[in-house]
Amino acid sequence: MLGLDPSTLSRYIKAKKLPAPSIVEVGSASLHAWTEAEIENVRKLLPRIANGRKTRYSKLREKQTAQPKKAVPRKTKAKKKT
Repeated sequence: MLGLDPSTLSRYIKAKKLPAPSIVEVGSASLHAWTEAEIENVRKLLPRIANGRKTRYSKLREKQTAQPKKAVPRKTKAKKKT
């Protein structure tokens, strides 16, 4: 429903980026039981945490100012004497 792989959701829950839903035991497997309200909450949170590496340093980049570029002296080729 969210368009994410279940392992990605599990990773986000383990990293405490998302609140964990209730866990249901089905046989020997443990599954997360998501309600509609929890899914909508995660939809609101996903843009903030998705692509974390791309957005993690954006505030730092905004604070930094570009250094003015200086002219680079060019080497001139020496003329050969013939």
